[in-house]
Amino acid sequence: MVKIRNIELGNFPLLLAPMEDVSDPPFRAVCKQNGADLMYTEFISSEGLIRDAAKSRQKLDIFEYERPIGIQLFGSDVETMRVCAEIATGARPDLIDINYGCPVKQVACRGAGAALLQDIPKMVRMTQAVVNATPLPVTVKTRLGWDDSTKNVEDVAERLQDVGIEALTIHGRTRVQMYKGEADWRLIARIRENPRICIPIFGNGDIDSPEKALEYRNRYGVDGIMIGRASIGYPWIFNEIKHFLQTGQHLPAPTVPDRVTACRQHLDFSIRWKGEKTGIFEMRRHYTNYFKGLENFKPHRMRLVEAPTHADVSAILEEVAEVYAGALYEC
Repeated sequence: MVKIRNIELGNFPLLLAPMEDVSDPPFRAVCKQNGADLMYTEFISSEGLIRDAAKSRQKLDIFEYERPIGIQLFGSDVETMRVCAEIATGARPDLIDINYGCPVKQVACRGAGAALLQDIPKMVRMTQAVVNATPLPVTVKTRLGWDDSTKNVEDVAERLQDVGIEALTIHGRTRVQMYKGEADWRLIARIRENPRICIPIFGNGDIDSPEKALEYRNRYGVDGIMIGRASIGYPWIFNEIKHFLQTGQHLPAPTVPDRVTACRQHLDFSIRWKGEKTGIFEMRRHYTNYFKGLENFKPHRMRLVEAPTHADVSAILEEVAEVYAGALYEC
């Protein structure tokens, strides 16, 4: 049984990665329904929380059906991160996660996210400050290093464990790689094999099928896997991996009506969370992903992204379910 303090996650948990503009409560809801064991909010700017920015505050929204759920914070200032850990604790998550892995310029070039891989002493001080600021378990997500010449995650893992983190997720790329190339899990395996490491180690990067999940579990010995991009428009991946790990068999692929049902559930959560106008607008980015690979879907997608009301979207989705009921995917 993998545990983060008293949070039981099963024998080989599957985690939903925090993804900006993706892993909001509606998206998390459909992933939870389809087998995600632990989820995180979109990453939240510590500076935004300090300024009481509406967007940052809204990202603190969590719901009972999501548990266990972690709030992920990022920032460049130690004291600001400490205060924000206290604020986030007030939202009653199950844990606090620190992002030391985001590679995008808007984050890393401001000294946050993966930029802290260039200043390990500051990373340690920041982590210690967050651990001291909350009674909740603190976890970290990071990368192998800044670039190929500074893959320092083995040292990072030991030092962060020493100041109190209770789980570590490692993306198998450097910051310079961004999301390009193939993720390298060999360093992740070495950390898992390190006798000094006693916290759960989760691997992240390139897991997009049940077969790869099984291969990486067996080859690299991680305690669980975090899944990001492969879940976008395909929340079924969590249950598909679980079933394959347990039985060696594949679950039936979701049909078009299955996809319509998940898409409609996602839309309903979105509207309940943000109201009809905003909920419908923010849902528009997801239609292509839910129906990726469906032949001649473009006319329906165009109508979906132009539909102004919940009733209009529902009618189009019902039409999609009927028109493509027997269609096969070529994804």
